[in-house]
Amino acid sequence: MLGRTAASLYWMSRYMERAENLARLLEVGYRISLMPGAVEGHRDEWRSTLQSCACDWGYSQKHEEIATAKVIDFLIFDEDNPSSIRSCIRTARNNGRAVRTALTRDVWESINSTWNELAQVKPSSMTADRLPVFLEWVKQRVMSFRGALLGTMLRNDTYHFSQLGNFIERADNTARILDVKYFILLPKATDVGSDIDMQQWAQILRSVSGHRSYRWFYRDSHYRPWLISEFLILREEMPRSLIFSYGWINRALAGLANFYGQSYDCHQQARDTYDRLKGARMEEIFQAGLHEFLQDFVAGNTKLSHSVSNTYNFP
Repeated sequence: MLGRTAASLYWMSRYMERAENLARLLEVGYRISLMPGAVEGHRDEWRSTLQSCACDWGYSQKHEEIATAKVIDFLIFDEDNPSSIRSCIRTARNNGRAVRTALTRDVWESINSTWNELAQVKPSSMTADRLPVFLEWVKQRVMSFRGALLGTMLRNDTYHFSQLGNFIERADNTARILDVKYFILLPKATDVGSDIDMQQWAQILRSVSGHRSYRWFYRDSHYRPWLISEFLILREEMPRSLIFSYGWINRALAGLANFYGQSYDCHQQARDTYDRLKGARMEEIFQAGLHEFLQDFVAGNTKLSHSVSNTYNFP
């Protein structure tokens, strides 16, 4: 497969996943902003949302102050922001169109119809009461794309590059969401364990659709930071956890190695990351520093993405 074809498949899936992840981040930022006592400072939820999706610098170049309406517009509609939901879906569609013959009809129509419907949504129509409905629509459309890909694509290199992009993006997002809560939204010492602290943890779980599954898995109605962190980092049962994502990353890379008959450094790098997660213990991670662990993970995940790009000659 040509490098540009592989890159288009990889980035098509990454940008669709990014659009869903951004919808999730916006949802948790919006919910936290509605909590009693949400104030500027350590609970500056919109600044943390911008930082978690690496959009804070771009936002500051266009706006002098952080305001709810401006942040929402920047993260959903702003075409100057390459990570806005509109930009992500447009870029995913452009990449899909470039490899149209490699996609099934269901996959292509899922992306194309999503873009066409999104193009009809006007920024002026995005009122506060409409935002949750719109974000839910984005998540459902991306899940429809993912279902079409899983249900109709041949298990060849086309499929493996698509899955690789999806789960590298998902791992990055989960680490960022958790880091936002623990470091950027970290409350004052006097607030640890308070109602608002627990509410923030609950919203983090909801942002990854893990609220109900967390309670079922741990048989616990209380939000315990170390258990939530374990759930999102080390539990393979959780489909948005770091270790689950790296399990799929390794399967995708193994599929490519089998298809092309050769392994590279990126394969070993992904295996090493999975093995570190598999052998990690939450107590040790907290003792060494959760923020430092997550920052190191994000850097390693980015390094893997660059390694994949270089290995398979992405333009």
